[in-house]
Amino acid sequence: MNDRQKKVLAILGSTRAESANLQLLHILRELAPQRLALQIYGGIGELPHFNPDVATEHVAQPVQDFYRMIQEADGVLICTPEYVFSLPGSLKNALEWTVATTLFADKPVALITASAMGEKAHDELGLIMKTLGARFNGKTQLLISGVRSRLNRQGGVTDEATLTALTDLMRSFDAMLDGV
Repeated sequence: MNDRQKKVLAILGSTRAESANLQLLHILRELAPQRLALQIYGGIGELPHFNPDVATEHVAQPVQDFYRMIQEADGVLICTPEYVFSLPGSLKNALEWTVATTLFADKPVALITASAMGEKAHDELGLIMKTLGARFNGKTQLLISGVRSRLNRQGGVTDEATLTALTDLMRSFDAMLDGV
């Protein structure tokens, strides 16, 4: 087992100030094994619209910063809601910026979709990350339907099964990061 501190970039897929997904990322930071350092990135709404004509040259500074954070991370965790049976446009835009790169090639990732329903967005996120070459498995993916009913206003999880699933996901992700 590799015991050095592992950097995890936790990408927030919501631009909402009081999002349940942000609440989950704070919970995951607490649940994570001590050797995982989660850095929450909530800047997807600040990225310019993806333009394939500038995807490899003259890339805006916020995109360059996003690239650097992914590159420096040992693993990436994405936590997103579902909007209109799909990924939020700002998250899809952020991921599109990485298509012309190899940033996600064999990068360990954990994927969480937490929304009222979430199935369509969860499937879409998995397909996109597979296309980008990210490394994940069934134990590093989690769909949390009805997320608002599973969290309280104090920032905690009210549902024991959800807490167990989050803990198991972080353990599995930590094990995947052992090879990094």
